[in-house]
Amino acid sequence: MEPGILVEMRYFGDNNFLGRKVAGYSAARCLLTKPAAQALAAVQRDLREFSLSLRVYDCYRPQRAVDDFVQWAKDLSDARMKKTFYPDVDKKDLFKEGYIAAKSGHSRGSTLDLTIDGLDMGTAYDYFDKLAHTLNPAIGAVQKANRALLKLAMEKHGFKNLPDEWWHFTLKDEPFPGRYFDVPIE
Repeated sequence: MEPGILVEMRYFGDNNFLGRKVAGYSAARCLLTKPAAQALAAVQRDLREFSLSLRVYDCYRPQRAVDDFVQWAKDLSDARMKKTFYPDVDKKDLFKEGYIAAKSGHSRGSTLDLTIDGLDMGTAYDYFDKLAHTLNPAIGAVQKANRALLKLAMEKHGFKNLPDEWWHFTLKDEPFPGRYFDVPIE
């Protein structure tokens, strides 16, 4: 990992939409394919010139973690994190609205969730709402500028943003398209 990148692996702890550690996370480590790690390092070096730093929330995600998300989403009785992460979405609609899926690009090792540390992006990470869409016009001018800065910095080094999540980026030329790994993070 490039020096200065802050690592806060949310699924290793309980500060996430499940409210607990997620299956497959036995360590707070950011694992990425070599090309993704090299591209991320270049982004960090660019931001460092402006005294800014990346904060990474999730990188490679084992398939068993995705399966854990799916099982959690099916348990409609567990809504303890609703107020923080999905206040305006019924849990029963998380699949239909695309917030939870049976497969994730994270399981290929070239997708990550991140922010620029200290900058207001308009919503929290993993906030299930249209306000989290990268180009949502309802957020303020400062938040739009901050999201644009993150998006441009990542795109410059070969990443593509998922439009529904300002924090989600995948390396365009990922080395394992179509593959889904299930190696636990240790």
